[in-house]
Amino acid sequence: MTRTHRKPGRKVKKSYTLSPESVDFLETQRKKRRARSSSAVLEEILQAVRREAELARMNQSVIDYYDSLSDEEMKELSEWGEFGLSQLLKTDAWVAQ
Repeated sequence: MTRTHRKPGRKVKKSYTLSPESVDFLETQRKKRRARSSSAVLEEILQAVRREAELARMNQSVIDYYDSLSDEEMKELSEWGEFGLSQLLKTDAWVAQ
């Protein structure tokens, strides 16, 4: 399958059929956000969903990594973490919150 490479920021005009409730929601959000168009609101929603999906993918990758470690590897990482924290707490740059 060939993908078309587009310049970043360039928009593509598409047409979609939405329920009246979805159209009302977009219009309400457009007014609430003072957006220039319903398309701008839809773009924001899609970007938020995309970011959320990417974050979920990264979180799952971290979980998978730690799940793959042996008990010995986990112990070693924990010891390194404790050591790093002890060194960080010794510096003036660390501000406890």
